[in-house]
Amino acid sequence: MTTEGSVFGVLVRLVWNRAERRPTAPVRVVTGLVLVVVVAVAVQLGFGVVLSAVESAVADRLGVFVVYAGLGGGTLVAAVAVDRRTVADLGFGVDRDWWLDLAFGLALGAGLMSGVFLVALGAAWIRVTGTFVADASGGFGVNFLFLVALFVAVGVVEELLLRGWLLTNLAEGFDGVWTVGRRGAVVLAVALSSAVFGGLHATNPNATLASTVGITLAGVLLASGYVLTDELAIPVGIHVTWNLFQGGVYGFPVSGLDLGVRVVAVAERGPDLFTGGRFGPEAGLLGVGAVVLGTGLVALYVRLRTGGLRLDTGVTTPDLR
Repeated sequence: MTTEGSVFGVLVRLVWNRAERRPTAPVRVVTGLVLVVVVAVAVQLGFGVVLSAVESAVADRLGVFVVYAGLGGGTLVAAVAVDRRTVADLGFGVDRDWWLDLAFGLALGAGLMSGVFLVALGAAWIRVTGTFVADASGGFGVNFLFLVALFVAVGVVEELLLRGWLLTNLAEGFDGVWTVGRRGAVVLAVALSSAVFGGLHATNPNATLASTVGITLAGVLLASGYVLTDELAIPVGIHVTWNLFQGGVYGFPVSGLDLGVRVVAVAERGPDLFTGGRFGPEAGLLGVGAVVLGTGLVALYVRLRTGGLRLDTGVTTPDLR
């Protein structure tokens, strides 16, 4: 009886955190991922009927936003229903400092990609072939505005899913392992969530091992802004303008994709080792250099704004409903 009771107790502890009145981290992650997929599919099916009655070109564009709405909605459902979190605990504790951090992130993403462009141009690895180019119908202005809206959606939803939800659950789970400790838990969570981020881009057009490693390192840059502040403002800002300036302003491929609209059209003629070739800068040393520099600048900014530099304890301390 005692043995059976203790075995049962161990099994319960593996799946249920009695103190927090919610599932343990591994169960939360698995259950949450299932919920994200279910909600995302349901949203796409629900809007599919509406989009089928719309012109195909418009439907394709709206369909992208439907996908991200489903992923974002699914993440929120998982966070609230399974994790018992507040929205603030996902990195959206919006206040004056949050907006200041967002402005810094937006400026940093734009600045880093501008640096990549200027170095490549100065080294004659690219040449400018035109300006204000739009391949699709509707003209440059309409297509560029679509791109801005798209990258805002991408930045918010991907950071919510991969940093605000996944990294946080991983950090909380690893923190419960006494041999790891809080600092080690955060480091492991950053590494694993960044590897997932890189893996999700591994099937993109023109992807290579180098591009997957580069995207993984970019995940570390994005995660640094989160784990140092416990807010998603900096990573959201970087994510939005990195992509926008990469593809929409300077005409580089964005994770292997040609988006068809750019302020400056360029032709690559330099070594792929540095430029990243047809995948884009993340697959080359220029992109890696920008990621390393960006991570250092994030740390410097946080230190100057807060007067210190440390992993924020909020990442491993849940704010539950």
